[in-house]
Amino acid sequence: MKHLVALVSGFGWHVQDLARASALVGVKLDPLPFPKVVGEVGRSLSRVLASGFDLGQVDGILVRMMPPGSLEQVIFRMDALHRLEALGVPIFNPPRAVEAAVDKYLALALLESRGIAVPETWVGESAAEAQAAFARLGGDVVVKPLFGSEGRGLVRVSDPELALRTFRTLERIGCVLYVQKYVRNPGYDLRAFVLGGRVIGSIRRYARSGEWRTNVAVGGRPEVCRLDPASERLAIESARAVGAIMAGVDLLPDLEHGGNTVLEVNAVPGWKALGASTGVDVAAEILAELRDWKQ
Repeated sequence: MKHLVALVSGFGWHVQDLARASALVGVKLDPLPFPKVVGEVGRSLSRVLASGFDLGQVDGILVRMMPPGSLEQVIFRMDALHRLEALGVPIFNPPRAVEAAVDKYLALALLESRGIAVPETWVGESAAEAQAAFARLGGDVVVKPLFGSEGRGLVRVSDPELALRTFRTLERIGCVLYVQKYVRNPGYDLRAFVLGGRVIGSIRRYARSGEWRTNVAVGGRPEVCRLDPASERLAIESARAVGAIMAGVDLLPDLEHGGNTVLEVNAVPGWKALGASTGVDVAAEILAELRDWKQ
């Protein structure tokens, strides 16, 4: 029986679902808190451990969540993943994919380099320059944290005075300003779950009344859907662009330019709403893919 480890930040629903699925796919799964990771270097001490497990000896590692931490803590955790990858341990997702997807600017740049449509976006540190970008982007923008997910911390701004106040506040507290043109859409987006080069399930997410965000975490309503072949290829190529084996890809129908634009590629995706809507046992699919993965 193969031994897999899930690096987690807590033991909530997703971890419990993975534990349930591990019995179905015939693997031993140990969820271990990411902050328990330890690195040892020098002669016989060259290894990476967590809660007493030698992670270099397990058959696969699932990065379920990267918990909040200081810059040093997050960099060390990523260093440990890179070390394990160098030792030949299969990791979902590879550390480079986690780094790329969590950084919205880098992810968009990688997508655009593949010819994938992304929203017009300005990123910088100056409130004055952000205000000029606000005007160039049509005066209706979404301001996002550079790092973040589930629609949290997003603000839609269409008033110049409010935009400047927002930019100045973010500049004052040392944030990177991430300003994205609002994409006119039909009131829903598409979430595709990509695993091992295929889409295993997809949903349409409708914004609730009075809300423009479609994320289920902020009240969006999920509905099962089947992607057309072009959208399915787009989702798969988007995951490939950031190097992700497993990804939640958000596609937004663009009423101005037509087709879909890619909003985000999440390399540590959740699946509660998608699994419930589609009937796909996502946790079992992930563990089976990791169990059988050949690099």
